[in-house]
Amino acid sequence: MSDIYKTIIGIDIGGTKCAVILGSSTNGKEIEIVDRISFPTEAAKGSEHTISKIIDNINEIIAKHKLRIEDVSGIGISCGGPLDSRRGVILSPPNLPGWDNIEIVDILNKRFDVPVGIQNDANACALAEWKFGAAQCYSNVVFLTFGTGMGAGMILNGQLYSGTSDMAGEIGHVRLAEYGPVGYGKTGSFEGFCSGGGIAQLARIKALEKIQMGEDVSFCSDIKDLDNINAKMVFDAAKAGDSLALEICDIVGMYLGKGLSLLIDIINPEIIVIGSIFVRAKDLIWPKANEIIERETLRSNRRACAVVPAGLGEQIGDYAALGVAVNISAAFDS
Repeated sequence: MSDIYKTIIGIDIGGTKCAVILGSSTNGKEIEIVDRISFPTEAAKGSEHTISKIIDNINEIIAKHKLRIEDVSGIGISCGGPLDSRRGVILSPPNLPGWDNIEIVDILNKRFDVPVGIQNDANACALAEWKFGAAQCYSNVVFLTFGTGMGAGMILNGQLYSGTSDMAGEIGHVRLAEYGPVGYGKTGSFEGFCSGGGIAQLARIKALEKIQMGEDVSFCSDIKDLDNINAKMVFDAAKAGDSLALEICDIVGMYLGKGLSLLIDIINPEIIVIGSIFVRAKDLIWPKANEIIERETLRSNRRACAVVPAGLGEQIGDYAALGVAVNISAAFDS
C-alpha cells in the first residue's frame, strides 16, 4: 500500500491555555507535529472570544505554511469534559466557566467546511498514548490527565470506552476525603487533591496556617501573596528541600495513591499512564502514592498493573488533538 499523507489540524482547549497544531499523518499510523500556536484561554472573556482566537490562529497557521483550507482533511478538538462527542457539544466543563452547551464542532464545520470531531481530553490522550506512546501493545489502559483538572480516558479490551452518556472516566469527581480542596464541584475530590488548581488551594491553606503562627513560608512571604501561589511554586520549593512543600507533596501523593488504588481494583488495567504534573513531578509525589497503592490494592491486581508517566511527555495534548483529527478524517473517508 502506498503512503497516504494528510494535512490535519488539532485544537487543544485547556483551562489556562489553548493551542492550534498543524500536523501531518501517514496512513493514520504516524503523526508529525509541523507547527503550533499557543495562547491563553482567558476564560473570563467567554467562549466566543476563545473560539474567535482559535479561528484566527487556524487561518494564520494555514497561511504561514502556504496551504489552503481545502488541503486540510480534518480538524480534531481535545477539550476537558463533560462534553457530548456525538453531537460535538461542550457541556459546562468546570475548568471553563461559562462554556455552557457550546456547539463548537458545528461552529468550526460551518466556518471551514472541513470534517471536525471532538473528544474529551482524557479520551483523546488515552487514544494518543495507546497508539503512539507509553501504552502501545496494551489492551486495557487508563490515562489520567492530572493537569488543570483530573479526568480519565479508558481503553478496555482494545476499544475506547466512553460510557452510556459519554461521561465514563470522570474520576476527578469522586470524593476521597470529607474535607479538602475543591475540585469538580466537590470538596475533597480526587481532582481537588490531584490537579494544578487543587494543589494551589491546598498550598494556600497550609501556608496560611504557618503565616498565622508567625512562621516563614519560602514560597509565600506575606499573607497578601496567598492568591499568587501555584503548583509550580510548591514543586520548585520541594525540590529545594522546603519542609512545608514536601509535606504538601506527600498529601498529594497520598490521595493520588488512593485514587489509583480504586482504579486498579475496579478496572484491573494493565497500565495506567499519567500526564502533565506527574510527568514533571513524579519523583516528589510517587513514593507516597506507591506506598498507599501497595497497602490498599489486591496484590494480584497491583502486580498486573504498571503506572508510568505519559510517553508523549509535554506534547501529549498536541498529539491527542491531532489523533482526533486523524480519526474524524478516516471516518469521512470510509
